[in-house]
Amino acid sequence: MSRLRTVSNNEANDAQLALLTEVQVKLGMVPNFLRVFANSPTALQAFLGLHTIAGDGELDERTRERIALTLAQENSCEYCLSAHSAIGRKAGLGNEEIHANRQGTSKDDKAAVAVKLARSLVNNVGDVTTAEIIEAREAGFSDAEIVEIITHVGMNFLTNVLAKASHVDIDFPKVSLQVAA
Repeated sequence: MSRLRTVSNNEANDAQLALLTEVQVKLGMVPNFLRVFANSPTALQAFLGLHTIAGDGELDERTRERIALTLAQENSCEYCLSAHSAIGRKAGLGNEEIHANRQGTSKDDKAAVAVKLARSLVNNVGDVTTAEIIEAREAGFSDAEIVEIITHVGMNFLTNVLAKASHVDIDFPKVSLQVAA
């Protein structure tokens, strides 16, 4: 059970309801973690703005989902792992790729570098090596895309922390944090 209130449409104030309705229109549903975010319309609006802007960048959807999957696993966030497993499949990631992403890599060589960098950013609190940045450039990532990788790491870390702190109820097909070898 969630430790923070998940704002229902019936109990939402005008600001909350407007944002929840916007999400419903865009996604066809309102995930529970966004209902937790709605406790603060300002925080939800900030997250939605960042999410929209980050989604309009140069990184493709599959790479963004790969980053979300590796961080959910690394940060032990079962809610985000469940959500991004479902979203990743919808984006075209297969079971083997999702498994690889959860282990911090990818079947795609270029994407593997992005996933590895994302995991290093979290594990080293941003203090990655020059060699890691060079590796990303050599894999074909522009500086703009490297900044977007960093942005997606920050955004996913935020959602991992919110989901874990709130113990939000999982409203996607549940995926266990354990990874088979």
